[in-house]
Amino acid sequence: MNNNNVAASVSAYQPLEWQEKGKPRSALWRAESSLPQPKRIELADDTMPADTAFRHISEGASLLWRGDFQNARQLLVALGRRLEKKVTRRKAAVAAEITFPHAFHLYRQTQAQRARVLASILIELDDQWHCALRRAPDWSVACTEAWGTAPKQGAAQSVLVPLRDLLGVVGAHEWRKKGVELAALDGERIHAHYGVFSPVRGEYLELVARAPIPAAGMQQAWDIGVGTGVLSAQLIKRGVKSIVATDMSERALGCATENLQRLGHAAKVKLQRADLFPEGRAGLIVCNPPWLPGKAASLLDQAIYDEDSRMLRGFVQGLAAHLQPGGEGWLILSDLAVHLKLRKREELLGWIEAAGLKVLGREDIRPSHGKVQDSEDPLHAARAAEVTSLWRLAAI
Repeated sequence: MNNNNVAASVSAYQPLEWQEKGKPRSALWRAESSLPQPKRIELADDTMPADTAFRHISEGASLLWRGDFQNARQLLVALGRRLEKKVTRRKAAVAAEITFPHAFHLYRQTQAQRARVLASILIELDDQWHCALRRAPDWSVACTEAWGTAPKQGAAQSVLVPLRDLLGVVGAHEWRKKGVELAALDGERIHAHYGVFSPVRGEYLELVARAPIPAAGMQQAWDIGVGTGVLSAQLIKRGVKSIVATDMSERALGCATENLQRLGHAAKVKLQRADLFPEGRAGLIVCNPPWLPGKAASLLDQAIYDEDSRMLRGFVQGLAAHLQPGGEGWLILSDLAVHLKLRKREELLGWIEAAGLKVLGREDIRPSHGKVQDSEDPLHAARAAEVTSLWRLAAI
């Protein structure tokens, strides 16, 4: 289904009240992260220095911006610089003492603090996603793509959103228009929607391109966690006749629908909202789950963090019961969690054995994204050792 015009769920919004010029005001609060709604709203404009803004935010305030929109963007940059200075000092003080997994947990703590601070600059939008601030662009189309129609709830006729989220929506809109060109699709483009992980880091597609498809899988394959639909499109290009693709995210299903239609594959791929497997059996079942155990703090985090390895374990544990005779399951997984000491290598092998599965083979590839070369990255040692693998699994 196409989720462009699906009304955003009212449950994603929370009522907010504050005083402005001696009068009570109300609006709905919307944020795409796990951060709590603002507890104290203060007004801010072009006259507020960045140091003052940083101090108020550090004391627990959220700043509702009433000045020039472009100045709000500059303030966000200034706050980011102040946070970076604090992080740099902390790294210099403790760098010699940190090892994994402590370094990873410290990294996530720092990222969470940064997210909280930068989400404290608020912008008011009307129920058509327009902003009344000076020099504010009209980004209503991007907001509608990401959030649907703004709900009307009680007396609130506007929505407060973190400026950081708003800029993220606009960035996602531009990426959605441009798309990502992929060699695995003969130069065709995949267009990721807001909140759906883009295949910009596409080394795993090389693994899928060279793994031998079992004869049983040429008739029908399943794509578990379809996302943008890129793996379904790749399997169709490799000659698979039909695919059932599942996902729990309506955004992902809408995104995959558009991409597969654009690529001319819609008739061969049936999209279904399901938690992991559909009913029945297939000759090839492919899954590229989130690769780090941990709690997602934002929408895009859900493509990276899999709390208690729920999706990974669920796929492995349920695979044998859904494979046709002679069928294979392809598990595409980075071993970054092992290098971060968040999971032992033996755990995955133990889950595979306990599920009544055997390993037919494994294809490996090293990531080539920029962070692998970034020695300043606090996770550099783990990223430099990372390998992404395609595990070919079959029932015993």
